[in-house]
Amino acid sequence: MKHHLLAPTPPMGWNSWDCYGATVTEEEVKGNAKYMAEFLKEYGWEYVVVDIQWYEAGAKSSTYRPFVPIEMDEYSRLVPAVNRFPSAKEGKGFKPLAEYVHNLGLKFGIHIMRGIPRQAVHQNTAILGTSIRAREIAKPNSICPWNTDMYGIDATKEGAQDYYNSLFQLYAEWGVDFVKVDDISDSKLYGIHTEEIKLIRKAMDHCERDMVLSLSPGPAPLEHASLLEENANMWRMTDDYWDLWPLLYDMFDRCNKWSKHVGLGHWPDADMLPLGHIGIRSVDGGASDRWTRFTKDEQITMMTLWSIFQSPLMFGGELRDNDEWTLSLLTNEEVLEVHRNSSCSRQVCRNEDKVVWAADDNNGNMYVALFNIGESRENINIALNEIDGNLTGKVQVRDIWREKQLEPVQDMLSFKLDPHASVLLKLSPIQVYTPKINL
Repeated sequence: MKHHLLAPTPPMGWNSWDCYGATVTEEEVKGNAKYMAEFLKEYGWEYVVVDIQWYEAGAKSSTYRPFVPIEMDEYSRLVPAVNRFPSAKEGKGFKPLAEYVHNLGLKFGIHIMRGIPRQAVHQNTAILGTSIRAREIAKPNSICPWNTDMYGIDATKEGAQDYYNSLFQLYAEWGVDFVKVDDISDSKLYGIHTEEIKLIRKAMDHCERDMVLSLSPGPAPLEHASLLEENANMWRMTDDYWDLWPLLYDMFDRCNKWSKHVGLGHWPDADMLPLGHIGIRSVDGGASDRWTRFTKDEQITMMTLWSIFQSPLMFGGELRDNDEWTLSLLTNEEVLEVHRNSSCSRQVCRNEDKVVWAADDNNGNMYVALFNIGESRENINIALNEIDGNLTGKVQVRDIWREKQLEPVQDMLSFKLDPHASVLLKLSPIQVYTPKINL
C-alpha cells in the first residue's frame, strides 16, 4: 500500500502532550523544533507534533474546558487559536509554522479529534464544495466521553466524505506531514470507529500530500489488526501511557500480543516516551510539573522494549530542558539501529518476571534483550539455541547501551539484573577458520 511507504521505519519525533497538555504555544513548538534540528535530527528524529486543542484559545492544562467556543472557519473546519499561534492570523492556519519546521529539515504534525465540531453542527455551517450543511452529516449520539469538542460523522450520509476531504485538503495546504487522529481506534463508549477510519484514509489519499496517519487512543482491538494495518501507519495499543511502573510492566504483555503485526509502514504504538521534563502544564499522569518518575533502570528498560519491539518513538518532554542523561537515551546510535533496522521482533520466553526478547539484524547477527521486571535481583539465563536454533558454538556479545564488547559466550547467556533493569545485546557468530587440507 502506497501510504506504508511513508513510514518504512517506525516514526520518531516530539509531541507536545506530556509537557504542555492542550496548551502548547507557537513559541514552545518552535523552541522544541529548533532543539530537535540541532541535537536529534542526525539520529533520525524528525516529526514535531502539536497535540490536542490547538483551536482552543483559553486552554489551561490537560483538563479540557467543556462546551467552550473554539476557533473555526466558515466551512466547519477547526483552525489554530491566534492568541497561541500568532502566525496563523489572517487565515494562514498552520502554514507559517509548518514552513518554519520544514526549513529546519524536519516534518510537521498535528492532532485532531475524529468527527465534526459540535459548534459547527449547532450553527449548521457549510461544508466546502457542497450544498450540505454540518447538521446533515453529524452523528450527535456518537460523542467522545472525555472531550466535548466534536460529534461523530455518519459515514452513510451524503457529504461525509466531502467533509473529511475538505479537512485533509486544508492540512495539505498548510504543509502537514503527520496527523494523529484521536477518539477513533478505541472509544470508551463505542469501540473502534471503523467507518470513520475508512473516510479518513480515503481523504488522505485524495489530498495528494504525503501524511503519516496515527490513530489513538488505545487499546486498539487486536481483532481489528488487519483494518488498522490497511489504513494507518501507527495505532495505539494502550490507553495514555505515563511514567508509572505498573504501566510499563503491563506493556510487555501488550507488545507480545501485537508483535506479529509489526511491519513495513504499519507500527503498533506503545505511546509517547514520558522522559525528561514533563507535566509542565499537564496534570495527567497523576502529578504536575516534574521530571520523569522512572528510575534510570526503568528508563533504559522502556527504551529497550520500545526499540526491540519497534514502536514509534515520540518524546514527550520539553526537549530544551534535557540533561546529558536524557539526551543520551535519544542518541545512542546502536540502540536506534535496533529500532530502525531489525526484523522479526518477538518474545522468546517469559518465566514469571524474567523476560527475553529477540530480533534479527538482517546481516546474520541477532539482537537479544533480557529484562528483569520483578521486584528482586535475579539471574536471567537462556540457552543460545532457545533464542535461535542457528545460534551454535561461540558468539561475540556486545552490550549495546554501554557500547562495549563483552567476553564471547558459548551455549548460554547469563546476566544478573537489578529489579526493573535490562540489558540489550548484539550477538555475532564467531567464524572459525578451518584450513583446507589437500590430500
